[in-house]
Amino acid sequence: MPDSRTGSSPHEPRAGGRKPVPRARSGTVGRRNPRTGTEPVTARSPLRLRLLLASVFLPLFVAGTVLFAVWAAGSDEGDSPGSGPLTILAVVCGVLALTAALDLDVVVRRLRRERGSAQ
Repeated sequence: MPDSRTGSSPHEPRAGGRKPVPRARSGTVGRRNPRTGTEPVTARSPLRLRLLLASVFLPLFVAGTVLFAVWAAGSDEGDSPGSGPLTILAVVCGVLALTAALDLDVVVRRLRRERGSAQ
Protein backbone atom coordinates (compact mmCIF):
# COMPACT_ATOMS: atom_id res chain seq x y z
CA MET A 1 0.00 0.00 0.00
CA PRO A 2 1.56 3.34 -0.98
CA ASP A 3 2.43 5.82 1.70
CA SER A 4 0.35 8.97 1.28
CA ARG A 5 3.26 11.21 2.34
CA THR A 6 5.97 9.86 0.07
CA GLY A 7 3.97 8.10 -2.61
CA SER A 8 5.95 4.89 -2.16
CA SER A 9 5.43 1.65 -0.32
CA PRO A 10 6.70 1.59 3.28
CA HIS A 11 8.73 -1.51 2.39
CA GLU A 12 10.48 0.06 -0.59
CA PRO A 13 13.77 1.87 -0.03
CA ARG A 14 13.68 5.64 -0.11
CA ALA A 15 15.60 7.77 -2.55
CA GLY A 16 18.85 7.33 -0.60
CA GLY A 17 18.60 3.54 -0.94
CA ARG A 18 17.94 2.96 2.76
CA LYS A 19 14.80 1.72 4.41
CA PRO A 20 13.30 4.11 6.93
CA VAL A 21 14.05 3.15 10.52
CA PRO A 22 10.85 3.02 12.57
CA ARG A 23 10.87 5.41 15.52
CA ALA A 24 9.52 3.80 18.67
CA ARG A 25 9.83 6.91 20.84
CA SER A 26 9.61 10.60 20.34
CA GLY A 27 12.48 12.99 20.75
CA THR A 28 15.27 14.50 18.79
CA VAL A 29 17.63 11.56 19.26
CA GLY A 30 15.32 8.70 18.33
CA ARG A 31 16.52 5.10 18.38
CA ARG A 32 20.26 4.56 18.44
CA ASN A 33 20.15 1.05 17.02
CA PRO A 34 17.45 -0.64 15.00
CA ARG A 35 15.56 -3.40 16.79
CA THR A 36 16.90 -6.90 16.24
CA GLY A 37 13.72 -8.59 17.38
CA THR A 38 15.18 -10.14 20.52
CA GLU A 39 14.64 -7.31 23.00
CA PRO A 40 11.24 -6.48 24.51
CA VAL A 41 9.31 -3.72 22.80
CA THR A 42 8.43 -2.03 26.09
CA ALA A 43 11.84 -2.35 27.79
CA ARG A 44 12.46 0.59 30.10
CA SER A 45 15.22 1.66 32.40
CA PRO A 46 14.34 1.28 36.11
CA LEU A 47 14.31 5.04 36.73
CA ARG A 48 13.04 4.85 40.32
CA LEU A 49 15.84 2.45 41.30
CA ARG A 50 18.43 4.64 39.59
CA LEU A 51 16.99 7.65 41.42
CA LEU A 52 17.29 5.86 44.76
CA LEU A 53 20.84 4.62 44.12
CA ALA A 54 22.09 7.98 42.88
CA SER A 55 20.44 9.76 45.83
CA VAL A 56 22.11 7.42 48.31
CA PHE A 57 25.57 7.23 46.76
CA LEU A 58 26.02 10.88 45.75
CA PRO A 59 26.41 12.12 49.36
CA LEU A 60 28.54 9.08 50.25
CA PHE A 61 30.99 9.72 47.42
CA VAL A 62 31.08 13.45 48.18
CA ALA A 63 31.86 12.64 51.83
CA GLY A 64 34.53 10.16 50.72
CA THR A 65 36.09 12.79 48.45
CA VAL A 66 36.24 15.33 51.27
CA LEU A 67 37.49 12.79 53.81
CA PHE A 68 40.31 11.46 51.62
CA ALA A 69 41.31 14.95 50.43
CA VAL A 70 41.55 16.29 54.00
CA TRP A 71 43.39 13.15 55.12
CA ALA A 72 45.84 13.46 52.22
CA ALA A 73 46.43 17.15 52.98
CA GLY A 74 47.16 16.40 56.63
CA SER A 75 49.45 13.42 56.10
CA ASP A 76 53.16 13.84 56.65
CA GLU A 77 56.02 12.19 54.83
CA GLY A 78 56.47 8.64 56.08
CA ASP A 79 52.81 8.22 57.10
CA SER A 80 51.04 5.08 56.05
CA PRO A 81 49.02 5.43 53.85
CA GLY A 82 50.86 8.27 52.19
CA SER A 83 49.37 11.29 50.50
CA GLY A 84 49.65 9.68 47.02
CA PRO A 85 47.20 6.81 47.58
CA LEU A 86 44.86 9.07 49.55
CA THR A 87 44.83 11.59 46.71
CA ILE A 88 44.04 8.81 44.24
CA LEU A 89 41.15 7.67 46.46
CA ALA A 90 39.88 11.26 46.67
CA VAL A 91 39.95 11.58 42.88
CA VAL A 92 38.18 8.23 42.39
CA CYS A 93 35.47 9.22 44.87
CA GLY A 94 35.15 12.59 43.12
CA VAL A 95 34.69 10.96 39.73
CA LEU A 96 32.08 8.58 41.16
CA ALA A 97 30.30 11.53 42.84
CA LEU A 98 30.24 13.37 39.51
CA THR A 99 28.86 10.27 37.78
CA ALA A 100 26.13 9.90 40.41
CA ALA A 101 25.23 13.60 40.08
CA LEU A 102 24.97 13.36 36.30
CA ASP A 103 22.86 10.21 36.54
CA LEU A 104 20.61 11.90 39.10
CA ASP A 105 20.13 14.83 36.72
CA VAL A 106 19.30 12.54 33.78
CA VAL A 107 16.84 10.48 35.83
CA VAL A 108 15.05 13.56 37.19
CA ARG A 109 14.71 15.03 33.69
CA ARG A 110 13.34 11.75 32.30
CA LEU A 111 10.83 11.41 35.16
CA ARG A 112 9.66 15.00 34.63
CA ARG A 113 9.30 14.37 30.89
CA GLU A 114 7.25 11.22 31.55
CA ARG A 115 4.99 13.05 33.99
CA GLY A 116 4.55 15.92 31.57
CA SER A 117 3.55 13.67 28.66
CA ALA A 118 1.15 11.60 30.81
CA GLN A 119 -0.98 14.60 31.80
